[in-house]
Amino acid sequence: MSTYGNFTAPIGSRRAPALRTVGTRERRSHLTAPRVPTVGIDIGGTKVMAGVVDADGNILEKVRAETPDKSKSPKVVEDTIVELVLDLSDRHDVHAVGIGAAGWVDADRNRILFAPHLSWRNEPLRDRLAGRLAVPVLVDNDANSAAWAEWRFGAGRGEDHLVMITLGTGIGGAILEDGQVKRGKYGVAGEFGHMQVVPGGHRCPCGNRGCWEQYSSGNALVREAKELAAADSPVAYGIIEHVKGNIDDITGPMITELAREGDAMCIELLQDIGQWLGVGIANLAAALDPSCFVIGGGVSAADDLLIGPARDAFKRQLTGRGYRPEARIARAQLGPEAGMVGAADLARLVARRFRRAKRRRVERFERYERYTQARRSTRDTA
Repeated sequence: MSTYGNFTAPIGSRRAPALRTVGTRERRSHLTAPRVPTVGIDIGGTKVMAGVVDADGNILEKVRAETPDKSKSPKVVEDTIVELVLDLSDRHDVHAVGIGAAGWVDADRNRILFAPHLSWRNEPLRDRLAGRLAVPVLVDNDANSAAWAEWRFGAGRGEDHLVMITLGTGIGGAILEDGQVKRGKYGVAGEFGHMQVVPGGHRCPCGNRGCWEQYSSGNALVREAKELAAADSPVAYGIIEHVKGNIDDITGPMITELAREGDAMCIELLQDIGQWLGVGIANLAAALDPSCFVIGGGVSAADDLLIGPARDAFKRQLTGRGYRPEARIARAQLGPEAGMVGAADLARLVARRFRRAKRRRVERFERYERYTQARRSTRDTA
């Protein structure tokens, strides 16, 4: 792993000025960022995925670990991240690390303010990891990272106003305008999954009821399937037989697989999730008026089984339908790796300053060596 010498100031304090300027320079600086390998980390509710990514968005290698139980100390998750990065650094020259976290990240991109699916509350993740890894670390929301990746390398290329929606354990979101991720005053913009769509509805891990992600996410999909199976509904016999009566074994990918094979209940469940997705997209179109919605995350693997119903519901619910341009709805091209790729690419923006600092230290050392060598030669001549 590349390291950056023996600094005397704490790593977090040195990097803060660089991170404060990154947000206003993203559009132009990504074109001149150093073309060095960086590691992207995607931290979700169920997994931690790490990969080495080059400057063209290609994944050179990736590794994955299950997210430790959320009842454990946040340090357990940090330990998992460090282990994955060190494993990759054994085989690659890593110059920076980008973290895409499923939670609210503060405006300085240091602290995880709140993570509904992990036990992180006001955790200074960036500084802690930077101190252990000895390379620059950038922390951002996972949906922001995914949106950046899709704009740079995927379905959002060429778009100036893009909204990303990630469907996984919950719903994440991001806004990208004119090549810049809009994070809001306090860094927590784009938390679309926690918009209330059903007053008094299902309880959400965030503490509220009726959040959008309780009706259109992986958790919602599995919850509905398990409820039907537990009630021994005739429409659920196919999935009950598939899991041999072990209802707890029902998963989102299993439901998608059975839907592709023609299971009527699984098809209907994905249609329901898709319809709720379309309703939420129509609301976002009324508020933000983007040119494109990119749908990513693990649940998007259902493709037209999900996105087809979403497009239909969007057209039915869109305010001013028939009298306004309609945003394009596209499936993310980078799949579940989008957050990891985007985090790595964003980290490349902060690697430049540290590479320059390293180069200046090397130049000072070389000058000092030339000076001491010259003095020795003068003494020897005398």
